[in-house]
Amino acid sequence: MGERAADTMRNSMGSWRFVGGFVLFVILWAVANSFANGWDPYPFILLNLFLSMLAGLQGAILLISAKRQDAIAAALAQHDFDTNIAAKTDIDALLAINNRQLVLIADLQTIREHLDLPRPAAAAEQPEAGRTITGSA
Repeated sequence: MGERAADTMRNSMGSWRFVGGFVLFVILWAVANSFANGWDPYPFILLNLFLSMLAGLQGAILLISAKRQDAIAAALAQHDFDTNIAAKTDIDALLAINNRQLVLIADLQTIREHLDLPRPAAAAEQPEAGRTITGSA
């Protein structure tokens, strides 16, 4: 929950709305304290203290958010890696099946040639080198 809050704060601190509101706040602080009865007379030491604390908090919030984004990126990379491994396993299995089929076809051709069986009628009509697979839609 805290990491999600850090993401939300990072997104809001990285917006023009935040920058505009921050500049407006500093201007109002300076104007309100420029008069004789201001609570933080020039050089605005209290404002400087608040700005330093804000910078320290912003740094911590940005680090928390970056850490969360790194964890998300690592999880996505691991998922991609796992998907690639699974796909490689499937492709290897398909290639093994294909190789077994090629061996079986070669064995069948050898048996047919050994027994001197006639070729099927459809295969006899077309020359072997120019054979194409045709079908009707």
